[in-house]
Amino acid sequence: MSKVRARKTTKAASAVSLDATFFRELRRFYTDNRGSIRSHYRLLTKTILDYNDPDPRKSRVKKFLRQPQYEALEMYIFLKEYLKLRPVHETFADWYAKRNGFEKRGQVTGLSGQTALSDDFVFNKDAYEAIFKKMRAAEQIYPNYIFALTMGVGKTLLMATCIFYEFILANKFPDDPLYCHNTLIFAPDKTVLQSLREIEGFDYSKVLPPDQAKWLQANISLHYLDEAGVTLNVLNNSKYNLIISNTQKIILKRKSALPTAAEQLFIDSALEKTDKKDVYNDVADLYGNDSPESEQELAVNQRFLKLRGLEQLGVYVDEAHHAFGDKLSQDMQDTKKETSLRFTINALAQGLKSNASKMVACYNYTGTPYVKNEVLPEVVYAYSLNDAIRNNYLKTLKLHKYTNSRGKEFVKAVIEHFGQKFGDTKLEGMLPKLAFFSPDIKDANENLRPLLENIMRENDIPVNRLLINVGDESITTNDDIKAFNQLDSPQSQKQFIILVNKGKEGWNCRSLCGVAMFRKPKSKIFVLQASMRCLRAIGDKQEEGQVYLSEENGSILDDELQQNFRLNTDELQKLKSDKIPYEIRVLKKKSLKLTQVRHLYKRQDKVLNDKVIFNSDTWNVEPYKLIHTEQKATLQPRSKRGPEFSEDISHMKERRTWTPYTLTAEIARYLCESPLKIEAILTESQEGIDAIIELVNEYNELLYDKVIPLLFTTLYDITSFEQKEEHEIELVKTPEQGFFTVLGDPEKTQSFNDWINEKRKESEKSFHLDTYCFDSFSEQDFFKNVITKTDVKEIYFTGMLTHGQSDFFINYIDPDTHAVRSYYPDFLILTKENEWLVVEVKANIDMDDPIVQAKKAFAEKMLSENKIRYKMIPHGIASTTTIC
Repeated sequence: MSKVRARKTTKAASAVSLDATFFRELRRFYTDNRGSIRSHYRLLTKTILDYNDPDPRKSRVKKFLRQPQYEALEMYIFLKEYLKLRPVHETFADWYAKRNGFEKRGQVTGLSGQTALSDDFVFNKDAYEAIFKKMRAAEQIYPNYIFALTMGVGKTLLMATCIFYEFILANKFPDDPLYCHNTLIFAPDKTVLQSLREIEGFDYSKVLPPDQAKWLQANISLHYLDEAGVTLNVLNNSKYNLIISNTQKIILKRKSALPTAAEQLFIDSALEKTDKKDVYNDVADLYGNDSPESEQELAVNQRFLKLRGLEQLGVYVDEAHHAFGDKLSQDMQDTKKETSLRFTINALAQGLKSNASKMVACYNYTGTPYVKNEVLPEVVYAYSLNDAIRNNYLKTLKLHKYTNSRGKEFVKAVIEHFGQKFGDTKLEGMLPKLAFFSPDIKDANENLRPLLENIMRENDIPVNRLLINVGDESITTNDDIKAFNQLDSPQSQKQFIILVNKGKEGWNCRSLCGVAMFRKPKSKIFVLQASMRCLRAIGDKQEEGQVYLSEENGSILDDELQQNFRLNTDELQKLKSDKIPYEIRVLKKKSLKLTQVRHLYKRQDKVLNDKVIFNSDTWNVEPYKLIHTEQKATLQPRSKRGPEFSEDISHMKERRTWTPYTLTAEIARYLCESPLKIEAILTESQEGIDAIIELVNEYNELLYDKVIPLLFTTLYDITSFEQKEEHEIELVKTPEQGFFTVLGDPEKTQSFNDWINEKRKESEKSFHLDTYCFDSFSEQDFFKNVITKTDVKEIYFTGMLTHGQSDFFINYIDPDTHAVRSYYPDFLILTKENEWLVVEVKANIDMDDPIVQAKKAFAEKMLSENKIRYKMIPHGIASTTTIC
């Protein structure tokens, strides 16, 4: 019996480690407790989050970040401001024990979202200890996290947004050790390094409020270390440096010559010799000749030394699953078998510490949470290849495998099929591209190139549409490089590309619609990388990427998909988005007259004849004190409490030190007054400016709770009044192109034409648009239910146009951030008695959500002025309710 139990325990531990992945539970805890978690955030942080929230019902219409990018940003901030950069294994231990912020965590779920399963899937102490042991083994001397987002979702700009957030908060709170004052991005190769250049010309206002974007533009300093021999020119202890480098430009190198006496002075004693095998051997296809040298002595280069002179450095590793080598799981967990890059990061952390600075954290951005079919222990967020395809962020994939074919037969078959598939089609004005990957330069130039040219002639394809990029200047000219960089533009006339060791990671060519690989490459992961290149989405319609492989390479792809994404080629080809684009046309120009009530406030300056009296001696400072209380425990039942001892330890609070200049500037900024005027008022006050400064330095809260409010009431008289204005609100604006494009699930869509064809007379009651794309089945059920009611005269679905296409929205104040947002209700209904109703269909679990309640309160207040009723309907009764 004990042996059976032992087998079950082992199976449980394995199942949990693979299926009940902790990053899923971490995300679930965050979404279940988002409101209470955000209450721990700084106001500026919440402002940045709200500015980027892609929810279409929020106030800012054009949001730049996609949903997975925003979710990853949420988790990034959650780790920093709620968990205070707690290591993953400690976070897991606290989560398991429901302590230190995780008191409200729910039950464990599996991969499918089901609650903990049968006897074969028990999350018990043995399973917990097995996972904790793996996490603890991966611990570094700094916080280390992995964000796994599949290609095409936008890892680069997500990483940039996280860095921008760091600099903005570091500027506002310079003494907080949580925030990075400087950042270093490691890229695995030159291709990714070039893709990171989009940060240089990036419009910061896409992800930051205007004031913060302007500050960042003026203060950030970018350094690209993409050329050998270029020194890193940063000042010691300077701030807001963003350094982007190929891993090999800063990595600790091996060299054959012994160090000179001068060089020996800079060799850190912490850098020990190693005789292990070069970890880059297994991924030679990915790095070419840029691999670290294999001699034994480690030397510290100039860039490495410069980095150690920067304060509060954050390290970001792009495409980390390749930068750390093929054996990533072992490399990241076993500190005795560190890769060259991990060794460099660790040595950099030690060097920073020796310079009285520190490495804030290391953030690794990768394309998958799995290596060798095993979850990496430090993954804190993941967005899968499955989800990216289903949500239309990537093309779907069609795999073609060829058996017993020679090179010429393979190339001919691929060219002819690709031509039949796309013909003269252009995508966003661009020719669909097809890339052939060759294992080496000789094969590409002497075999594949002439073969491809002949087959293009046979198919009447101009040979000048062929481009070869192999990294050899005698074959690939500067004009070829320029043409390669312009492939993803309507001006490009190139359509077929031959590549060697190019275009794997970081090559963002959306018009690439096919890849072909006949010969087996040196590295198996290369097959997966190359195949994924053609999946980047293009256009409104979800296109299909074509992958052409030999049978042997097809088997390699299947194996690599299983190990890196837990998919096989059959499953991958079945993935597609549930939503398709609909062209929404206006059938009725419906409008509604509404009275808008504006609450206005008029400020009138007072004449200040006497000096200001703050009465600071009457201020109650008790609520601002930090009090430590000791009480002796008594173990006897019904005994009185033991004696207490209390002491004031307010000196331990984090406080800002104000000066006459900074205090005057802060008050002037709040009151929009002249700093000279504020300085005179404070100086001439009964207490005097020095006494005020002494108080607010001891209790910072007094500035905002006492000083500024008292000055406001002293300087101004405020009168409030209401102003009513009648407006005619259009339910839908006239589309510029004659239609709006909306993504919708065919299972949750109702078409006017379908209703007419089915001779359903109720269609006359509705359809101001020719198609309604509902967000949920409950909304659709409500519509189909209510439209049949005899006491309903008209019903319109208004919750679909949330991107500025409608004027029918209600402003409300977010209870969490106090930001003004826009709310688009689901339905507008007219009864037989000519009474208007506004209806929101909501999930039962969300009915008491503070934001939902805020929307309801503002809607009721605004609509009541217009004698319009507001109702909120739970999902459970949407199909049966009698709304009127």
